[in-house]
Amino acid sequence: MEKILEGCAYVLGNNIDTDQIIPAEHLVYSLSDPEEKKKYGEFALSGVPIVQAGLPEGQKPFVNEGEHTSEFSIIIGGSNFGCGSSREHAPFALNVAGVKAIVSESYARIFYRNSVDGGFLVPYETPEKLNDKIKTGDKLTINVSENTLTNVTTGETYALTPLGDVFDIVKAGGIFKYARKNELIA
Repeated sequence: MEKILEGCAYVLGNNIDTDQIIPAEHLVYSLSDPEEKKKYGEFALSGVPIVQAGLPEGQKPFVNEGEHTSEFSIIIGGSNFGCGSSREHAPFALNVAGVKAIVSESYARIFYRNSVDGGFLVPYETPEKLNDKIKTGDKLTINVSENTLTNVTTGETYALTPLGDVFDIVKAGGIFKYARKNELIA
């Protein structure tokens, strides 16, 4: 994983729960079968009603019909992102859909840990509300070394809360791969 993350923004509201991220009816697919795994990407964020997410009318779907990856690789959320059940399928589905990072005011603890422990995506926190400053489709750059997010579309730059070891864990592919690489476990 590179230290500069680039992509288009997909903006969501507050309290996006794990059933909105990957609805329970789609948990029947194998996580290891390559073809079935694509279904997690196909149905990522398919449970987010436009009104509940605080999205404007006419918001584009996260994944276009018939595809399993999204054109949006950076999600901008509000507070309490990933609340709800403790399913690890939620960050997995976003990863399969092509998400590199989420930038949110706050996370449900289990979603944050599942994102990092599984090496699925980088969960950045921001000290300020960004989902009312960034629009879906804006081009973004996250500089992991400097902990900044730049909206290339508007030229605005925002500070992000430093990740500590989180980036290295995600980059290694998860907590166990990180621990083995750093000789913390056999």
